Amino acid sequence: MKDIKLVATDMDGTLLNSKGELNPAIYSILATLKAHGIRFVAASGRQYFNLQKQFEPVKDDVIFVAENGSYVVYQNQELYVQPLQREIVDSLILTSRPIPNAYPIFCGKKKAYVENTEPAFWAQLTKYFERYEVVENLLEVVDDECLKVSICDLDGSAANSYPHFKAWEDAIKVKVSAGIWLDLSHNLANKGKAMNVLQQLHGISVAETMAFGDYLNDLEMMQQAYFSYAMDNAHPDIKEAARFRAESNDENGVAKVLEQLIAELTMVKN
Repeated sequence: MKDIKLVATDMDGTLLNSKGELNPAIYSILATLKAHGIRFVAASGRQYFNLQKQFEPVKDDVIFVAENGSYVVYQNQELYVQPLQREIVDSLILTSRPIPNAYPIFCGKKKAYVENTEPAFWAQLTKYFERYEVVENLLEVVDDECLKVSICDLDGSAANSYPHFKAWEDAIKVKVSAGIWLDLSHNLANKGKAMNVLQQLHGISVAETMAFGDYLNDLEMMQQAYFSYAMDNAHPDIKEAARFRAESNDENGVAKVLEQLIAELTMVKN
């Protein structure tokens, strides 16, 4: 692992524990990685502003791959933006409306927009989004780019809402990103594409990249890293795609692997 130059990790189910908490020890780990010239990426389906809050003490040292790869930001500078075409956005929203217990979110660059404040949905929205606005009609949001349309499906996205969007899979990315979430984004918007952009920008190879993930929206990211780690709690498809295994998110699996990386780098340096 001595040649690693780029480390990327998913958040929910990976770096965060089951309570959605970030282990404070990660701050010192990031400082050490930085000292070794290694860039750190937080890659998530979460909103950029939410990710930034998670890493507030070290936010200037983190590259944020937000909204499942459609928005990449470092030190407030946009490195990659891949919005959905507006006509597709409108069609996706219209398709989502008849689905029971499924709530569409227009995930814009400026903020997220929703039409509903149903309590169970609202609890999920405020967990993953830092900036949001309730509007009367999502089709009338015109002054923001749509990075993706997320469906919060309280009946389970794989069984309830995914079948309604399966026919879209040739035109856009359709990802079941967690038990109740379905993410709909541009074909060129995924964590793997975002990683490729960063690798090209900084002259970093797949062999010099490490990545951690647990769910289906991490699949392309696994393919962009030779040192690909599936969490012990990961989806079977991620375990099959990854070359290595890390302990579960509740056992600080990411931190333990990064500590091994630091130990190896320190030994080589000495």
